[in-house]
Amino acid sequence: MISTEVRLQGAALTGLANGMVAADLAGATYELASYTKYEVLAQLDRVLQHPTGYYESQIQISRQDLGTYTVTDGNVIYGPWLEGVSSRNATTRFKGYHTFRIVKNRVAQKSRDITDAWIRRRLGRL
Repeated sequence: MISTEVRLQGAALTGLANGMVAADLAGATYELASYTKYEVLAQLDRVLQHPTGYYESQIQISRQDLGTYTVTDGNVIYGPWLEGVSSRNATTRFKGYHTFRIVKNRVAQKSRDITDAWIRRRLGRL
C-alpha cells in the first residue's frame, strides 16, 4: 500500500492572512502618506523665499482612522495664506504657493506605483 500525506501550511490557510492583508493595506497607506509628506517638504524647499524652518517643522502625518492618514501643516495660522486659499490672498499680490494642491496631483499620479511596490515587498509573507 502506498500513501501520501499532504500538509498545507501558511498564513492563507490558517486564517492569519486576513489580518496580515489588512495590516499590509494600512502599511501601504502609511507609506503613501510618508511619501506625500516628503513631497510637500521638497516642494516647500523649492518655493519658500525666506524659510525659517518653523513651517516645514509643522508638516505632519495625522491618522484619521484605521488606514486613513492626512498630511497637514498642523493648522499653522498662516498656512492658508501660504497655500493661497486665505481671504488675504485676494487683497495682496501674493497668491500662494499651492504646495498641497501641486503635491496632491503629483502623488495621485504615483500612488498606484508606491502602494504596489509596498505590497509586493510584503507578499512573500503570505
